Amino acid sequence: MTTVVSVGAIMHEIQLRDAKATLSAVVDHACAGEPAIITRHGKPTAVILSYAEWERLSRVPSFGRLLMSAPLDEADFPERVESGLREVEF
Repeated sequence: MTTVVSVGAIMHEIQLRDAKATLSAVVDHACAGEPAIITRHGKPTAVILSYAEWERLSRVPSFGRLLMSAPLDEADFPERVESGLREVEF
């Protein structure tokens, strides 16, 4: 098992065949706040994390939603230049 350090969390990397053999332990670790990355042929394939952690992450607003909810008004935007399109050489 390899340990992978990501932003804000430590995740353990486990091969698929080992995850199959010890699924109950992998789930117990995820419930205890230790998520795992399951690899197949050395490439990350899936992530096991607790349901509570998944619920928390599923409520994080997208970047687009954050932009749309920003408290902006017309004065926050620069004046639009109406001079037309530029000439571009190819």
